Parts: sequence; structure tokens; C-alpha cells
Amino acid sequence: MTRRIGLPGPVRGWVRRVRKVATVGGGGTPSDKYSTRDTARPEGGRRTAPGSAPAAIRQWPLLTVIGGTLVGLLVTLGNFRVGLLIVGGSLAAGALLRAWVPEVGMLAVRSRTTDIVTYGIFGTTIVLLTLMAQPRPWLEVPFLNDVLRFSAG
Repeated sequence: MTRRIGLPGPVRGWVRRVRKVATVGGGGTPSDKYSTRDTARPEGGRRTAPGSAPAAIRQWPLLTVIGGTLVGLLVTLGNFRVGLLIVGGSLAAGALLRAWVPEVGMLAVRSRTTDIVTYGIFGTTIVLLTLMAQPRPWLEVPFLNDVLRFSAG
């Protein structure tokens, strides 16, 4: 016969209190109360084609954005400005796809609004920063020159 080693009194009382708090309202064991029962899919996150279609066809919106980004990164090796414009354009295209295509598969990460704002801000920021990159910027914003002059001393 093996003898069970019990917890010290204060620890035993703490464990009892934690279990009582964890099971209030839900009943059962603490793991029943904190287990995940269901996860909501992002709106528009369903497949863009039936399950029998190849994965590339089912996830064409995501693959379009990723493919454009990869092409942009490869072009960046030769001409950084054009390559980064392609990357920013791909993210902006992701925002447009998320806005107008009802089912975008795995391109949907959060709610439709959050995805559109996130893709749009990142794409626009990359494009604007690329246009303002030195040397010989394609876009000059006069107030940014003033801010730089006053901040750099």
C-alpha cells in the first residue's frame, strides 16, 4: 500500500479556493470552464472555391498578394524603388480584394474592416516611403524637409 503525500495546509486551501472560483457558474472541473468550445471564422474567410478544387484555386486571393510581394522583393534586387512599389501595390491590392470579394479564404485574418485598414495602411505607407526615398526622391513633401531640418538641429 502506497502512502499519498498531501499538500501542506496553506497550499491545499489555496488550491481549494482556486477550484471553487474556477467552477463558479460553469460547474464541473476548472478545465470545463476555460476550454474553448468554438472559434468564430473571420467574415469572408470561407473558401473561394469548392473543397474539391486544388488549394491554389481555393486560396487565389492570398496567393495573389503573396506572389506580388515575392515578385516585388525579387525586383528590389535590381531596382529597389520599383520593387518596393510592387510590394506596396500588392498590399493595397489585398485591401481592395478584402473590400470587394465576398469570400477571400485565408486572406481574411480579422474582421473585414480591420483587414482593409491594415492592408491599406501598410501598402500606402510602403508606397509613400518608397516615393520619398533618397537619392533623387520621386515625391517631395516640403513640410517633411522643414521637420527634418528643425529636428536634426
